[in-house]
Amino acid sequence: HNLLKPSGDGTCSHYLRAARAGNLEKALDYLKNGVDINISNQNGLNALHLASKEGHVEVVSELIQRGASVDAATKKGNTALHIASLAGQAEVVKVLVTNRANVNAQSQNGFTPLYMAAQENHLEVVKFLLDNGASQSLSTEDGFTPLAVALQQGHDQVVSLLLENDTKGKVRLPALHIAARKDDTKAAALLLQNDHNADVESKSGFTPLHIAAHYGNINVATLLLNRGAAVDFTARNDITPLHVASKRGNANMVKLLLDRGAKIDAKTRVSSSLSAGSDCVELLPLTCVLL
Repeated sequence: HNLLKPSGDGTCSHYLRAARAGNLEKALDYLKNGVDINISNQNGLNALHLASKEGHVEVVSELIQRGASVDAATKKGNTALHIASLAGQAEVVKVLVTNRANVNAQSQNGFTPLYMAAQENHLEVVKFLLDNGASQSLSTEDGFTPLAVALQQGHDQVVSLLLENDTKGKVRLPALHIAARKDDTKAAALLLQNDHNADVESKSGFTPLHIAAHYGNINVATLLLNRGAAVDFTARNDITPLHVASKRGNANMVKLLLDRGAKIDAKTRVSSSLSAGSDCVELLPLTCVLL
């Protein structure tokens, strides 16, 4: 039951506890007495991981200076940067990246630090990682990119940030997606007029209708549907525009999609209920609410 039971003796577990508590003096005492700086518990968590999770910047800096392995991974393949990103410890993230932590390290399930920060809505961490070379195109073993998880979770600002980065970075977002995001029906209509595919997919597998559904952009959504966009287009992980609109609690968009024949029983591969937590449940049949 004790997470901090180390691979070695009691001294090591005290050392790990000191790091987790942010007690630098104590941690350094153990190191002076010959404890291995990279010793870990049975889950593979070491002092750097534990200090990173708790946001102890000073301890993290000191451990790295004294030779702690910056990219050492836990049994699940998580590095200190994964752990700090998941916990939203922005200052620790900066220290780790400055000390050459691998920003695109993938855990056993394919999670990157950017994915973890996007999933948990840690805007500052997402921005910093993007500015320091984090890739948006790396996906988890079940096909989720950072954009996919941010859309699924309804993290609006993170979605905006990722899309902005998508357009300026190497991951070029299709023009129709940008028009959908801005609710720019004129641009969208011009693009569609030029035989632009209404269901063009971004690198993350989303169509312009997914983007319009996320932002609640009814005008461009209506235009896309009128021009033949698939109302139930399933992105990776089987996310449909209706899932996105429901997650955002956008009643008008949900109504539009249902009116156009969206299937309400569509299941995503990760979560089965379409809309139980949002304000638009009354638009969906009772069975859906009880899922």
